[in-house]
Amino acid sequence: MKNETYFLHPVHDWQRRYEALRASFVERWPVRIVAERFNYSPDYIRLLRHLFRQGKLDFSEPVPEGKLARRRVSFLIRQKIRSWREQNLSAGEITECLSEDGHEISVRTVERVLREEGFPKLPRRTRLKIGMTVQGAEVPDTSKRISISQVNGQSISTSHAGLFLFAPFLAQFEIDKIVRSAGLPGSKVIPAKNYVLSFLALKLMGTERFAHVGDHSFDAGVGLFAGLNVIPKCTALSTYSYSLDEIHLQRLQQAFVRQGRKLGLYDGKIINLDFHTVPHYGDESELEKHWAGARGKTMKGALTLFAQDAQSKLMLYTAADIQRSEADDQVLEFLSFWKKVCRAVKPTLVFDSKFTGYAQLSQLNRQGILFLTLRRRGKNLVANLDKMSLWKRIHIPHPKRKFPNPLVHESMIPLRHYEGLLRQVVVRDNGHEKPTFMITNDFQMPLEMVVGHYARRWRIENGIAEAVKFFHLNSLSSPILIKVHFDVLMTMMADTLYCMLARKLRGFEECDAAKIYRHFVRGSGRISVEDGMVNVVYPRRAHNPILRSVDWDKLPCRLAGLHGAKLGLSFQ
Repeated sequence: MKNETYFLHPVHDWQRRYEALRASFVERWPVRIVAERFNYSPDYIRLLRHLFRQGKLDFSEPVPEGKLARRRVSFLIRQKIRSWREQNLSAGEITECLSEDGHEISVRTVERVLREEGFPKLPRRTRLKIGMTVQGAEVPDTSKRISISQVNGQSISTSHAGLFLFAPFLAQFEIDKIVRSAGLPGSKVIPAKNYVLSFLALKLMGTERFAHVGDHSFDAGVGLFAGLNVIPKCTALSTYSYSLDEIHLQRLQQAFVRQGRKLGLYDGKIINLDFHTVPHYGDESELEKHWAGARGKTMKGALTLFAQDAQSKLMLYTAADIQRSEADDQVLEFLSFWKKVCRAVKPTLVFDSKFTGYAQLSQLNRQGILFLTLRRRGKNLVANLDKMSLWKRIHIPHPKRKFPNPLVHESMIPLRHYEGLLRQVVVRDNGHEKPTFMITNDFQMPLEMVVGHYARRWRIENGIAEAVKFFHLNSLSSPILIKVHFDVLMTMMADTLYCMLARKLRGFEECDAAKIYRHFVRGSGRISVEDGMVNVVYPRRAHNPILRSVDWDKLPCRLAGLHGAKLGLSFQ
């Protein structure tokens, strides 16, 4: 039988809270005494007082422990619940149907009845299947792979017909073989090749952010280029990019550059190297701060590396997510990559003074690699400039150079942490207020070529600027939705395809990607599929005569996304 112990030493939580509040409000005990008496913290007592004043506490006695307050469900209601579940209605929807029939039953009770009747839980459904989308709104189809037979006889209108101009060059690269050799993962619904083509399509169209992929979700022509009914959505693209390990990206890059060498795209004798910081504006604390030259300050971002063939101006190597402690060794990482791609050619590497350290220059010299860079200019070097004699005026044969006849001084110098001597070339009267101190381990190269090769290092800076302007390298969004290295690699591949197209266009061979896109790629068209052949008809435009003059018959006009289906290009 219960006595005063029931009130002085409450067991249930609801009663203990009640007695604590009674002692606080009625008996006026201090908060500390109440907390000690009922085994609460002082802060919790203050919270209980606040909730009580706001009317948010319920002191009704709960169901006694060990007893289940289950509602009895009649046989008729059970039959209704079974019949509605057989129509794939959820527990919430069944509850609403019962309420309309005058039976007020909770969702928990319906779920219990369904378990007792042996029905499993319904699989998670999308908002479209539930019917919660905006009424009348168009919802894009789920992306999936298609075959040429599935679209045979169809006529498709597309806003991005210019994508198919790149299909012959993708066939030249044998993109199927490249993806297989890289071992990229895929799925039964969307294979790896179609994912890569989807990313390339967005890059070739100059889409600013991958989050804007919804702008193309209803364009069947863009999907056809990638071998899909429609292009994948943003979440699918983001998830796929982060499923790729670094080894996948290295294999993909090696296979692409190796095939580019077979096509004769790269000269490989002189290679420019430079860093670029992809800025990040989120709150990700793991990203380091790096120097961003375009903004003239250090900022949080992902440090990336580009290597450019000086002759063709094509990017042939990328790296990303580089830590500051790893930056000096990146030149050796590139050399390791180059030896795997091309063992026969030893390039001359050109980079600025902060790209690597003198110890790494010594390692390059031991491996027989020539380099050309700047010496880190200090006050003493500039102060001793007047003591130098035997200056020589040379001529740089470049038609657009404003200062073609600079003064140069040549000497042999040692440097700390470098084994041996280096050739130093000091340049004055070259348009800069301060002289330039060049160093190289090539003792045979003429002075004119030493100055000229380093002066042309601006090409890689122009290439990075183009990647930022047209391929939106700095617009990965914040937080970054696409793996940085994968995006940089897709940028390199898209830039190569634009260069291959430009070389076929008479009078536009040296134009950048933005101009090629504006005059030739941008625009709508009509696609018809007949007898297993995809025909793309381009409407009348001012530059169609230049496209008609291209020898398309000498190129492999096939669609890589549709298992090599034949492609026909017609320009009205």
